[in-house]
Amino acid sequence: MHCPHCQHNNSRVIDSRPSEDGRSIRRRRECENCGFRFTTFERVEETTLLVIKKDGTREAFSRQKILDGIIRSAEKRPVSMEKIIQTVDEIENQVRGLGENEVTSKVIGEFVMNALKDLDEISYIRFASVYRQFKDMDDFMAELQDVMQHGHEPK
Repeated sequence: MHCPHCQHNNSRVIDSRPSEDGRSIRRRRECENCGFRFTTFERVEETTLLVIKKDGTREAFSRQKILDGIIRSAEKRPVSMEKIIQTVDEIENQVRGLGENEVTSKVIGEFVMNALKDLDEISYIRFASVYRQFKDMDDFMAELQDVMQHGHEPK
């Protein structure tokens, strides 16, 4: 495993434990060259899953795209990286749990929206504004009123 700090190729495992969902192993490592500590995750390589986009094109499922979107929506919010990764794990499990080789981006988007609604309401609204492509303030207010009416409490 290459050190993200000095790119040295040797590191030792300091701590190893399964993730909450049991589908990956979290390893704390220390670079033998510079002493930098970092975390890696080991998971089973899943079969290829294709995402059908709105325009009908297909692309490989990307856990990273979901992670990036949630990080952007939760920017400057009191949401820990641990909670974000846990949320992405749950979403990926839902998507793969469908048992399909192809899934629409709409289905994935709804999984993300539902997860964010429980995680942080402001992050949810931020994500929704991009995902649902609000055309004007009325669209934004309707979504906001829906969140306020249903009173979701963050986990």
